[in-house]
Order: sequence, then C-alpha cells, then structure tokens
Amino acid sequence: MNPRPRKRFAQHWLRSEQALDQIIEAAQLQQSDHILEIGPGTGILTRRLLPEVNSVVAVEIDRDLCQKLGKSLGKLDNFLLLQGDILSLDLESHLVNFPKFNHPHKVVANIPYNITGLILEYLLGTIAEPTQKNYELIVLLIQKEVAERLTAKPGTKAYGALSIRVQYLAQCEWICEVPARAFYPPPKVDSAVVRLRPQLVSNPANNPKQLDTLIKLGFANRRKMLYNNLTSVIDRDQLTQLLEKLHINPQCRAEDLSLEQWIEFSNQFVVGL
Repeated sequence: MNPRPRKRFAQHWLRSEQALDQIIEAAQLQQSDHILEIGPGTGILTRRLLPEVNSVVAVEIDRDLCQKLGKSLGKLDNFLLLQGDILSLDLESHLVNFPKFNHPHKVVANIPYNITGLILEYLLGTIAEPTQKNYELIVLLIQKEVAERLTAKPGTKAYGALSIRVQYLAQCEWICEVPARAFYPPPKVDSAVVRLRPQLVSNPANNPKQLDTLIKLGFANRRKMLYNNLTSVIDRDQLTQLLEKLHINPQCRAEDLSLEQWIEFSNQFVVGL
C-alpha cells in the first residue's frame, strides 16, 4: 500500500500505466543512459526506468519515502537514492562518492507543481546565465497550464515571458495530456508531459541580460502595448522608430513578438539597461 501523500510536499501519486508508457516513450531510453529522477515518490516511475537504463539517480526530499524506496530498490546496483532538496543539493559532490554513477545526461520526472519554475531554472538556467549541467533530454510531468505556456506560439493566450525564456534555452515539445484522475489524490488541475531538449537558440542575444530585462518589462502588463510597458527605459518615439525598422507593428503587445524578434529587438536596443 502506498504511503499517504503529504500536502506540504505537494505529493500526488501517479497511477496511470498509460501516462507512464508515454513518459517512458518520450524519454527515448537507451541501455547506456544515466537518468536523474526528481521526486521519485513511491517509485512507480523509477521501477519503469531501472530495467531500461544504465543508472538512475533519484533525489527525494521526503525522508520516510526514502526509507521505503531504500528497502524496496536499494539493493539494485544501478539505483542511487539521495535524500534532500534538489534545489539545494550539491549533486556533483555526492556523485563523486559513487564513481559508477556518471553525471546524468537525461532527466525524467514527475515534479512537484508548486516549484516547477524553480526546477526549470535549476535544469536550464536563465537567459542571462544558462546552466552548465549539459542535460541532453528532459521529460517532465507538469501542470497542464504550465506545459501550454512552455510550448506556446507567439500571439496565443498562453504565450508569455516563461515561453520565451524557456524556448531560448531549449526546444519544447508537447507530448500528451494527463487528466487529474490519473493521480491519487487527484490534483485540482490537469497535467501534461513535455519534452525539452536543452540548447541555446541558433542566434543568441548579444546581451542576454538585457534581453531578459526587456522581456520582464515587456510583459509587466499584458493589456498594454509594448511601447507603454517600455517607456521607463526608452522614449516612445525612439521605440516606435525601432519597431518600424524591424518591421514590427508599433501597436503590438509583448506576446505578438516571436523569440527571434525579441532577440533582434534586444540586439538593436541602444539604451543600456
């Protein structure tokens, strides 16, 4: 019998074999793979991963769950369980003590929804400071609304600052929707599986920090036109001229610009931030 989920850790146990199948398929597993799993919980996904790969390093914050997982899976030679918070755990220093476990190059996880943004930043970094962790593939089960934002296209309701920041750092692909009933207890929202392939865009910004700041300012008020959100850093007439130079409608809003247009806009932005 699975342990009682804890609200403080935002625990919801996945119980859908169909969802597990889609996660495993999306991960494109090979026997040589070294996997990082964040929040293994009861181990339902872990048990599907272990026979398919070289190793799984699982990080679980819940001490009680760690004890249960240790008893059930601890004797497997390709499984390493670490107790702690992934956001503060020094994974590299721990792996030094376990030389047979190479640094994971794929991440496969059903992560806590309340820290999704922080985990994405941990895995990918930021526009100003991309991570050096070198993950080649990341498959995450996350809240559906967040998945829609990660994979959104310009001009759509879901497209926003998060879309641009993550798409700057990774290719984002929608895999499938996972309904709330696939979990126990059911969360209040539906979920989705996404696949990320970390890599910078082909033409990165000349000044990534400036790009990040412009995105933050541009989306400060979605109802306002872009030039109204940016009047604190650039004269309106100058901004209009810049948008016209880039063949962008001066009446546009932040969500109307594609990632490539945001990068070019930042590159042409002469007012230092």
